[in-house]
Amino acid sequence: MGKHLVLVGGGHAHLTCLKKLKDFVERGHTVTVIGPAPHHYYSGMGPGMLAGTYRPQEIRFNIQKMAEAGGARFLQGVVVRIEAAAKRLVLATGEQVSYDVVSFNTGSGIPLQSLRIAPEAKVFTVKPIEQLLTAQALIKERLKKQELHMVVAGGGPAGLEITANLWRLVVRLGGEANLTLVAGRRLMGDFPERVRSLAQASLTARGVEIVEGAHLQEVQTNLVVLRDGRMLPFNLLFLALGVRPSPLFQDSGLPTGPDGGLLVNDHLQSVRYPEMFGGGDCIYLQSRPLDKVGVYAVRENPILYHNLLAALENKMLRRFQPGGAYLLIFNMGNDRAIFWKKQFVFEGKLAFWLKDYIDRRFMRKFQVSGELTEA
Repeated sequence: MGKHLVLVGGGHAHLTCLKKLKDFVERGHTVTVIGPAPHHYYSGMGPGMLAGTYRPQEIRFNIQKMAEAGGARFLQGVVVRIEAAAKRLVLATGEQVSYDVVSFNTGSGIPLQSLRIAPEAKVFTVKPIEQLLTAQALIKERLKKQELHMVVAGGGPAGLEITANLWRLVVRLGGEANLTLVAGRRLMGDFPERVRSLAQASLTARGVEIVEGAHLQEVQTNLVVLRDGRMLPFNLLFLALGVRPSPLFQDSGLPTGPDGGLLVNDHLQSVRYPEMFGGGDCIYLQSRPLDKVGVYAVRENPILYHNLLAALENKMLRRFQPGGAYLLIFNMGNDRAIFWKKQFVFEGKLAFWLKDYIDRRFMRKFQVSGELTEA
């Protein structure tokens, strides 16, 4: 007798399941896919979309079409509570969805609780990626009338790429803007010195002011206040601070890691509820905490696909092996990029070409027919 599988979120870790939904349906199981929107945007190409290098439809997956093409039901909504003992999900609308097996791939977001932000301030978080589309439209409109002061907060890869691609957008539109990157303790401080120096040199050469050794304390309507007392005027502020999973799992009383992510074993399975799985940024792997980079979600794909099918049919689960060193390439917004893997670091047009090739190939692998021609 068939069972009910629910996939919550259409992120990277669920893509193989979404592509092979017929494997579940043809075995007699029913599948429901729950997502906040019909599309899921690929964060690795988000800064490039902000700059205008990519069109929105080039960096998104049509989760609704993938679900329906595979014989699943797509339900647009947000899960706000998990009633694990009853095997039930509660949506923001109040609707309830029961499951036999459930998997979460709900990603992460920018925590704003520690910041005082004036309601009138124009503030954009780098996640969800759709925020960057809204910001792009506003920048286009305002650059026609005025010189902009834009501040980016966050000294990691997201802050670096957003700053670099804001520069590209302003240049492409022929406008004038002052760009400041508030890099926290140190720009790209968790990376090798060579990566850091290349990033700093690239931004500085384009007139970007980099503020190190300082963190945000308060955001007034047109003024950023730093903890050391400095004040920076701005028209638009982008928050690229450290991402964290949504509070959904903690609020639902589930076992979580220190970051609030769903605590899972090596089968990507909840340590308390064997019918519950997860992948990507929203989980915390008990045996080996993982960096919040998309490569791990991609590596989790085949394991989640196998284990969800196995859980539905009481078969043997597979262990997830995180794998070795991963590659990161940072889009610097000037048709150049910084390449880093282990001790190998270089900067240039070749690095950007490689990133563009890898990203486009990844998108093609999971695209629905006709998606790239959508308006």
